[in-house]
Amino acid sequence: MTQKPINPADTLLGQRLLSLLSGVEQVEFENFKMEIGDLELFIPIGIGGAPGISLPEPPARPNSLIREEFNPPPERYPGTIREVTLGATKKDGGSRGSTVTIGGSTTPAFSHPATPPVNRTAIAMDVFDMDISLPKALKAAVLDVVNDPAEWARMNVEQFGADLVTVHLMSTDPLIKDRSPEDAANTVEEVLQAVDVPLIIGGCGDPKKDAAVFTEVAERACGERLLLNSVTLDMAEAKTLEGVATAARDNGHVLLAFTGLELNSAKELNRRLYEYLPPEEIVMDLTTVALGYGLEYSFTIHERARYAALMGDAELQHPTISASTNAWAAREAWLNMEPIYGPREIRGPVWETVNALTLLLAGVDIFMMMHPAAVRTMQDLRSWLMQQDTIVPQIPDWVRTRC
Repeated sequence: MTQKPINPADTLLGQRLLSLLSGVEQVEFENFKMEIGDLELFIPIGIGGAPGISLPEPPARPNSLIREEFNPPPERYPGTIREVTLGATKKDGGSRGSTVTIGGSTTPAFSHPATPPVNRTAIAMDVFDMDISLPKALKAAVLDVVNDPAEWARMNVEQFGADLVTVHLMSTDPLIKDRSPEDAANTVEEVLQAVDVPLIIGGCGDPKKDAAVFTEVAERACGERLLLNSVTLDMAEAKTLEGVATAARDNGHVLLAFTGLELNSAKELNRRLYEYLPPEEIVMDLTTVALGYGLEYSFTIHERARYAALMGDAELQHPTISASTNAWAAREAWLNMEPIYGPREIRGPVWETVNALTLLLAGVDIFMMMHPAAVRTMQDLRSWLMQQDTIVPQIPDWVRTRC
C-alpha cells in the first residue's frame, strides 16, 4: 500500500506558513539545504501555436529607413543684436540706389529652422586705390581694372553682384605713398559716382593718418552712411578717436570697431564709442584669422560674442564683420604646392570660401571678400541656408546594400 503524499497546505504548520506568505512576492532563506532530487524545473517550450508560452514571431526585415520626425523646441534669448543700416538713398540724404541692413538676430545663426537670420548676410568686395601685390589667382580676375578703383568697384557690382564695395585707401600710408586725406576723399567720391551700393572705407592702419583721412572722407561724403573701417584702441591712445567718432556722428556715418580676438577689448572700445555716438552706429570686427593659422579661434571668439550678446550683454549686441580675404595671407592658399594641395587656382578660392563659411555659421553679418568664385559660392550658400522649406535628402543606394 502506497502512502499518499502529505500536502503541506493540509497541515496546521502549512496553513500557518501560507497565511504568513500571503501577498509576499519574494522569500529569502538562510542556512537552507535541499537535495537536488527534490527540485522540479519546468521550462515551457513551443513557438507560435505549440504548447507552452508562445514567443513572438521575429520582425520582418525592413526594406526602407524608419522615418522619424524631429521637432526641436523653439529657442528664446533675452537679448537681440542691434540692427544697423549702411548706405542712404536720396530720400534719406544720400545717393545710394539701395541700402543694406544687418543685425537683428534673436538666436544663434542657423541653429533652428524656424528662426533664420532676420537680415540676410551681406557680401562686400574689395577695391584698392593703388596697385598692390596680389596672388596670381586674385589678380587674374581684376587685371583690367586694378589701376582704376571706380571701374573696379563697378565690375564688382555689375558682374559679381556685390552687396557693398570696400575701398581700401592703402596709398595714404605714410610708409607707402602718403597720399593726402583730400586725395583719398577724391577717390571715394569717384567710387560713389561709379556705383550705387553702400561703401565701406578702409584706411591704412596708421592711427593718426587714418583719423585724418576718415574725418575728411566723412565730411565730403556727408549723408551717405559709409562704414568707416576702422577705429581702434590705438586711436584712443593717440587721442584721435574722439575726432573720428564725432565726424562720423555729425555726418551720418557708421563706425567699425576693430579689436584683436579679445572680447574685453571689444567691450572697452565700444564703451568709449558710446560717449560720442549711439550704439546703432557701431559694427564690430573681432578679427579673422586664416584657415590653418587660427581660424578655429576666430570662430570661438565670434560665437562667444554672439551668445553673450543674446544672453543680454549690451556691449556686444552689435553686428559683426569678417575680412575673409585674410585667407589669402596663408601661403597654402596661393603658393605653388600642386603635388600635395592641388592647383592653386582652385585652392585659393576654396581657402577663402572656407574662411567665410566657417564664420557665417558663427553669426557674422558682413563678409569682405575678393575672389569671384568664392563670392558666388557664398551667395549660393547664403540663399540655401536662408530658405525655410523642408528638404528631404535622397537616400543613397548603399544604405540598402547587403554585405
